[in-house]
Amino acid sequence: MENNEADLKAKYSLLGKVEGAEKAFLKGRRNREADLESAVSYFLEFLRGFESFDFDQPCVTVFGSARFKEDHRYYQLARELGQALAGAGYAVMTGGGPGIMEAANRGAREAGGLSLACNIELPFEQKPNPYLDKFIEFEHFFIRKVMLVKYSSAFVVMPGGFGTLDEAFEVITLVQTNKLDRFPVVSMGGREFWGHLGDFVRQTMLAEGVISRQDADFIHPADSASEAIDIIQNNRIGRLPASADT
Repeated sequence: MENNEADLKAKYSLLGKVEGAEKAFLKGRRNREADLESAVSYFLEFLRGFESFDFDQPCVTVFGSARFKEDHRYYQLARELGQALAGAGYAVMTGGGPGIMEAANRGAREAGGLSLACNIELPFEQKPNPYLDKFIEFEHFFIRKVMLVKYSSAFVVMPGGFGTLDEAFEVITLVQTNKLDRFPVVSMGGREFWGHLGDFVRQTMLAEGVISRQDADFIHPADSASEAIDIIQNNRIGRLPASADT
């Protein structure tokens, strides 16, 4: 791993790293000087990311939970996905933590591919996994999310919690509003995980007219790594899966 925890803070110190800076920024109204100082730190954090990620091959970002252990089927599926992406010539980018993120990075590393991450310090769960060629540790979630999107031309959403849904729906919103090219967004994990969400999108959101029928087709379901690669390479239009009991 290019960056180890011992030298990370020294190497990437920007105006002195302030613990809890994002929480302080979001706590409410502050004086203008404090906000201007924050703006400078945002610029420098972006600049660090742009300088650190310099690679030529196409990249796929994989989203998913930090909570799945090595023996879980979703961990194994993400590992197979990382191997398949690397074998197809893609760099693999994740949020850099354990669980699904570790599995995808691990698979990419095992297949000889480029393994990247945008990590963030959290009170629990989130430490850089040991299968990274390059990673950056961010202070601010919103900057990290931009970097996870900026370098990729496809996105795979594995089972996960609120953070995974936040990342997935932000990508879909960017596509829906034409702020991002219609890159494929692939959901993996099967009907047992994503089915009810697909039902909600079609039966509630679409039925109430808050999204269009085209919007409901932004996600491409895949059950295997090979199917995900096929969708990414062919950029096929898919649709959210129905629940297992429908």
